[in-house]
Amino acid sequence: MAIQQDITPVNPELMDTLVKAKDMPWVESQPGMAYSKLLWTGAETGSWAVLLKWNKGFVAGPHKHLAGCHTYILKGKLQVRDGVLEAGDYVYEANGMIHEATTALEDTEYLFISNGPVVGFDENGITGYSGWEELERARQAREQAEEDSSRSAG
Repeated sequence: MAIQQDITPVNPELMDTLVKAKDMPWVESQPGMAYSKLLWTGAETGSWAVLLKWNKGFVAGPHKHLAGCHTYILKGKLQVRDGVLEAGDYVYEANGMIHEATTALEDTEYLFISNGPVVGFDENGITGYSGWEELERARQAREQAEEDSSRSAG
């Protein structure tokens, strides 16, 4: 027997977010070594999703996850703590997980979904903070610069 329930959305303007990642340019974050494609930021949750591309030899310094995160390796290999992640591997990292360093053992691409910020550190303290707001501001600044550039070229 079917349950009688109204399942129409309360907010009829809700919609999926579709990103054609293959059509997006890679944004260089470390010259010649690390690139990203910001797929989504979620203001209501603080979550964010990004594709990362690291060339062999790139090292992400020590960092701490301030929320749980998901990683899926699309190609390549990453040295993470005492293990190696390879293409097809998925790992969930809990809130509070600390990494000394993460190293690309090969040219590597992976999907990273974080439910909150990541903070970088060294022996002197905090070196950086990356959350949805910083990523969204950087994306907006790039889009504005591209728009300004095409206006001045035209």
